Formats: sequence, structure tokens, C-alpha cells
Amino acid sequence: MKRYNIPKTDLSVSSLCYGVMRFGARVHGADMHELYRVYCEVGGNFFDTAHSYACWYPNGDGCSERSLGECLRKFGNRNEVVISTKGALPGQGKVYPRPDDCMTAEVIASDITTSLERLQIDQIDLYTLHRDDVRHAAGEIIEILNAEIARGRIRYIGASNWTAERLAEANSYAAEHSLHGFVASSPQWNLGRANHNPIGWDGQFDSTAHMMTEEDIAWHRQTQVAVMPWTPTAYGFFDGATGRNPESFDNPENRERRERARKLAEELNATANQVAMAYLLAYDFPVFPILGTTNMAHLVDSLGADPLSLSPKQRDWLLTGRA
Repeated sequence: MKRYNIPKTDLSVSSLCYGVMRFGARVHGADMHELYRVYCEVGGNFFDTAHSYACWYPNGDGCSERSLGECLRKFGNRNEVVISTKGALPGQGKVYPRPDDCMTAEVIASDITTSLERLQIDQIDLYTLHRDDVRHAAGEIIEILNAEIARGRIRYIGASNWTAERLAEANSYAAEHSLHGFVASSPQWNLGRANHNPIGWDGQFDSTAHMMTEEDIAWHRQTQVAVMPWTPTAYGFFDGATGRNPESFDNPENRERRERARKLAEELNATANQVAMAYLLAYDFPVFPILGTTNMAHLVDSLGADPLSLSPKQRDWLLTGRA
């Protein structure tokens, strides 16, 4: 798998990131280890998890981070992989009780401590805030995170579900004060146009999540800040999946995009799912889609997006139908 440096870091990561949200909950033991092995065997080295994963499963609280730590120890390749985890997420009902304000130095420090203990590592390569909280000035948040960098517990910082406006505010503050800014952003983004706000852990629409907008794309193109899209396959919609949350992307516009993805896939000897992810990789700023599957066949298929190289014309044709 191809590797690229995340700008303004020394992190060299594979083009496709593996999100292990359901490790330890939906997949365990030998099956989980095999998924990890196959991903690493083809050159994958970029893993994404979070403090909150997978709290909504029975006895799932913290199992994603703990299971990723288990894989690191089993395969002994901690020095070869890049670990991204997230924190500062507001409460998710009874399964994930939280303080009202999660964007404080105390809560963030506590989340980092817990994540390090679960992963059994000394330092997090990329620490990402799971949500934004506009009650706090972006500069205040940057100061909190830089204090953790100074402590040596995290190396670089990212922001999940933040708007370009807030990202710009944060990074401007960082630049003005000679501090570390955000090196990556993680919105929902894929070839599809969603019918509604992203779906949260409980199957309900999540108003705190953020979908990539044209304004965001323009900002990332200008700044070259990396993007780590979640749900890059639109829950498998472009391969005709009708399982998890099919109502999220089933609309006439997306059906037309799916047909174009299928046509291009035939030309490229690929699958429509691979073409849909190659669409994201074809942008002129760094993009590292997060694969979230625990199905081996789906993982292998998704990894096949890495060799594909779409032209800007092909990318735009998939989206609009116009060359």
C-alpha cells in the first residue's frame, strides 16, 4: 500500500486507515488478529480508534482501544504503526456518561490517560478531538492540547467533525502563538450525498457530527491539512449494500453516481466500492479514508482501492456526470 507523510508531521501513513471501532465487540480473538495481520501485510500501518468505542455494545466500553493494544502486543509492531485515537466526546446516554463540558483540560487529560492505559502505549501519535464545543474558543482548546504535547503524551493533534471555519480559527491561533495546530480533520465524507445528518451510535441522527462541505474542501485544498473521512464507502451503498443504514444514502442522485461508479469500475477492472473510495483519494490534498469493516472480504475489497488512480476528470464525472 502506498504511504504518504501527513503534512507538518513526521508521520508516514498508508493511504487507507483502518478504523477498529468494533474490535473486541463485533470481532474477537483469532478473527480480529487475522484482520489486523492482513491489513498490515499489504503495507497498512494507520489505525483509528476512540475513547468512546464501542460503549454501545454489551460490556463494550473501552474494548476497541484495549483490543488494538492486544494486537500491537501480539504482532510486536508498535514502532511500525501510527495510532490515532479520539477523545472529548460528549455523553452518549447511559452507556457513556460524561460531564456536561468535555472540552476542559481535566476531561481531556483524563481521556488521554485512559486511552494510553487501554492501548498500553506511552504516546499517542495523533490525538483527535471527537467533536467540537463552540462554548470554548478555539485558541483555548489549542492551548490545552499543546500542554499535552509538551507532556509527551501525544505527538500531533486532529479534529473530528469540526467545520473549516473553526479549524481555521484554531490553526491561525496556533500559528500566531508558535504552537502546534491541527494536522488532520475527520468529517463524514464519501461519493454520496447523505439524506440527513450522520447517524450516531444509537441509530439516531447526530446533529453534532459534521459532513464535508464545499467550503471545507476549498479550505483543505488551500491549507493541505489532511482529511480522514469516516464512512468513506457510504455504508457500502456503492456496492449495492442494503444492510446497515441504507436509508442514509438511497436517493436518485446517489443511484446515478452508483451507476457511474459501476461503469468506471468495469473499465478499470475494479469494484464500484473501490472506485467510490478512489474518488476520495483523487483530491489534490492528502486524504486517508477510514475503513471500518470487520468482514474480511469487505476489507480485502476496500484495500483494492489503493492501486487505483483517478484523474480529476474521472473524479468530477463520478460526482456530477459531467466531464
